[in-house]
Amino acid sequence: MLKEFFIGLSQNQFLNAAAQKYGLKLGAQSVVAGTDIHEAIETIKELNKNGISATVDNLGEFVYDREEATAAKNQILNVVEAIHEAGVDAHISLKASQLGLDIDYDFALSNLREIVAAAAKYDMFVNIDMEDYARLQPSFDILDELSKNYGNVGTVIQAYFHRAEDDVRDYKDYRLRIVKGAYKEPASVAYTEKEEIDRNFIKLIEYHLLHGKFTSIATHDHHVIDHVKKFAEENQIPRDKFEFQMLYGFRRDMQLELAKEGYLFTTYVPFGKDWYGYFMRRLAERPQNLNLVAKQVFTPKTNGVIAIAAGAFLLGRMTKRR
Repeated sequence: MLKEFFIGLSQNQFLNAAAQKYGLKLGAQSVVAGTDIHEAIETIKELNKNGISATVDNLGEFVYDREEATAAKNQILNVVEAIHEAGVDAHISLKASQLGLDIDYDFALSNLREIVAAAAKYDMFVNIDMEDYARLQPSFDILDELSKNYGNVGTVIQAYFHRAEDDVRDYKDYRLRIVKGAYKEPASVAYTEKEEIDRNFIKLIEYHLLHGKFTSIATHDHHVIDHVKKFAEENQIPRDKFEFQMLYGFRRDMQLELAKEGYLFTTYVPFGKDWYGYFMRRLAERPQNLNLVAKQVFTPKTNGVIAIAAGAFLLGRMTKRR
């Protein structure tokens, strides 16, 4: 129920607009690396000092306006240039829906191609983040088209989808990030039980470690991390064939520890004004995430805003049921 609550909030356009107005005043500053490129680059520099790479996400998704999608493309191109000019160890993560997938497929493909081409000049990797099921196959289609001409592009496999095992086999020659999945999906297309998702998550990781090009294991779960360490050692998988990934602001001590142990490590660094949907999904993924931001969120200044947000969502739910 709590997960549904935050997923609902993440998809509320009115609240998203309000969040942009208030800036990072709802506790999101703990998990979002600022609102502009300069702040993101400074964050990456600090990570690099500790032997940690970064994948940079200029936040935004579900764009339905061509001008907005073009602006997002130009902003990401600026991020590519900023990473190159700063000489930091980082690459790009992006969402096809931010670049016009919901407007026109060819328009989105053109926007992504421009970004991938710009990144290729600097030998910079671009990761196409997967989204909800409705946008899954079109995103794979874009990846297929781009990979005809560029070798610096990869994607994400979400373990909760029934089709994930087929996808990880079909795309074993790509650099893949393996995740559990963060959207609310029906049982017809996705596993809904934690045990099923966890089991498939491990299966996908092991397969790609053994057969894939390069594996990014995106998890904050130390049990999964310990399992991967042991599996890699037992199967003599070189450490340069995989990395661990975590989100900015989560389990910082463990991030530093893994880097010090000599494992490749990348922190997912989101930034930008359109942070609201991302932040709400992080709260939806694990109830424990609430503890990380509770002190910032529940203050006299923000209680009123949160109350309005919760009330708006609940009112919407009641209205739909009628």
